[in-house]
Amino acid sequence: MKLIERYILRRATGMFLATLLPLLAIVWTTQALSSVNLVTDSGQSTVAFLRLATLILPSIVPLILPFALVIGVAQTLTAMNADSELTVLNAAGSSRTTIIRPVLYLGIALSFASFTVDNFVEPYSRMAVRQMIATAHADLLSSVVQENTFRKVADGLYVQVASRRNGGVLNGIFVADSRDPAYELVYYAREGAVDDSGSALVMKDGEVHRKLPDGNVSIIKFDSYAFDLTDLTKMAGEATIRAKDRDLPFLLDPDRQDAVYKKNPMAFTAELHRRLTEWTFPLLFALVTLVVSSDARTHREARMHPMITAMLICLVIRWATFYAGNSAEDSRAFIPIMYLIPLATGALAIRQLASNRRLEIPQTLDQKVNEALARLGLGRFARSADGKRAP
Repeated sequence: MKLIERYILRRATGMFLATLLPLLAIVWTTQALSSVNLVTDSGQSTVAFLRLATLILPSIVPLILPFALVIGVAQTLTAMNADSELTVLNAAGSSRTTIIRPVLYLGIALSFASFTVDNFVEPYSRMAVRQMIATAHADLLSSVVQENTFRKVADGLYVQVASRRNGGVLNGIFVADSRDPAYELVYYAREGAVDDSGSALVMKDGEVHRKLPDGNVSIIKFDSYAFDLTDLTKMAGEATIRAKDRDLPFLLDPDRQDAVYKKNPMAFTAELHRRLTEWTFPLLFALVTLVVSSDARTHREARMHPMITAMLICLVIRWATFYAGNSAEDSRAFIPIMYLIPLATGALAIRQLASNRRLEIPQTLDQKVNEALARLGLGRFARSADGKRAP
């Protein structure tokens, strides 16, 4: 690698890291904070929260990596152009590949890193996160009855107690159950306790109010009543494994007897093709950024900032592939589109770079824009295609 290529690679890598780390910290913080209530409600320790936050990290790296590369490369080449470094290289007879090669090296390295994280690291972390969440929910059932606090056990089910005594005895129990749309149940009891198996809340000396949709309320008093928690305990202790949580070997050869796979096999197919396409985004976005910002331009030429142009193009590409990936879960017709979008974009970018063309507005369109500005009385701000001010 030439000295100038190492220089460009070092600057682009430094700018990429300077962009990646703050973005990663912001997104990671927002994702981690969303899990604070889960950890605190289930009585987990700070170490458990830090472990959960760390396991979230691999799931956001592949999303941020390509866009951080766009910003880093575009900003590096724009700064080099502003310092006339690109102009000097061009005047010295250096080919455009001198600028292209180090950026492609960086894009290829990040693409392989994205492939590794997306197919091996992220599935493991997702599985661990789901298991931690399931365990936290299971712990929540045993710690849900805290003094003078309403706790949500499940959707439509709330529990509150006045006090706790030795031996796990609970005083002043209140349970509101609206999970069944046909009626609402409200339980009051003087005391009670969760049984040893954790499958039932046994209440004594109380009453249950049953309210129907028409507003009628029936009241039944009881000496002893066992509120069943079996279904809640079973649901809370089991982690739901989805297609995104599976590693690449499983997606290539899924277990046909897997309950989730049998329910929605197209989700696994779409996820497989997403894994095989989206890992190329760092290299693809690097090509797009090079097309936009790798040519030397004078300061008199009016154009949108290359970073904005590159970001807009890459956001459109990302949205199109995301839409195709989601639609592939319902129709196989979108699977070829998932491959066509990056292949077509990459081919156009390579053709543009190989022909050494500059990305600019076509002259006819530029003239129409200038004419429209002139009719609006803004002709003095219009510029012709050669960069000179219009008369």
